[in-house]
Amino acid sequence: MKQFIVIAATLFSWSVQAQSVKLPQPSPTQTVKQNFGLGNIELSYSRPALKGRTAFKEASELAPIGKIWRTGANGATTLKFSDDVTVNNVLLKAGKYGLLSIPGKKSFELIITKDTTVSSPNDYKAANDVVHFTAPINKAGDRAELFTIQFANITYETLDLELTWGNVSLTLPISTNIKDRVKADVLKSIDSDKPAYSAIANYYFDIEKNYTKALEYVTKGISAIKPSYAGYFLKAKIEKELGDKVSAKADAEKAVELATAAANDDVVRSAKAFLGKL
Repeated sequence: MKQFIVIAATLFSWSVQAQSVKLPQPSPTQTVKQNFGLGNIELSYSRPALKGRTAFKEASELAPIGKIWRTGANGATTLKFSDDVTVNNVLLKAGKYGLLSIPGKKSFELIITKDTTVSSPNDYKAANDVVHFTAPINKAGDRAELFTIQFANITYETLDLELTWGNVSLTLPISTNIKDRVKADVLKSIDSDKPAYSAIANYYFDIEKNYTKALEYVTKGISAIKPSYAGYFLKAKIEKELGDKVSAKADAEKAVELATAAANDDVVRSAKAFLGKL
């Protein structure tokens, strides 16, 4: 009985002294939010490390060839679109989706699924697939120890989702359509009592590449509101595209003058660099 009491007391003492210990995730979770088009894309995934193990091989310990992979570690990998996008000619409505993959020897089958909870091959149901895209394997420039997904090559309407691990690199192209909606807003603004001249000029310059229209509206903006370095700098860029280097030089110099007065060193540097290339 005495021995039992001693053992019980020892166990009690151990339990009292034990403190909870918080350890870092072996495969840290990352959430990335990228502005895109008129909305954004939010990516959430966990990043396993190779740690001397092999991946993307026959019966490899990590992501073996021919098997469904959650495209990360821990839980499911997800993509959340705030606006409609297109992947492999399939229109995806705004919402949250899962990202899965099947590694192969020369390419991966990338799968976008309606199921946002797939964390093991047994959870996968092909009936929930909405997009299949065959992504050729590219050799990564530098060996990536940590699995990485990132957004790259971003334009107004396109971007690439890049996946890299070890010496393997893959690309999933994603696109969106903003031109029709932006054009409708531009035309509405033009017909309004107070047109947004700067936005209209930037639309024709950056998106439509209609430099004549862009010059028309940036000039109206400069005449209608207090002159700004942004307005003169944009006007100089438009004039350069139209081949009018004399006017471009004069307006870039005006931009430098106004930006200097406003203590905006970034614009001063950019405008001077622009002048140096005329």
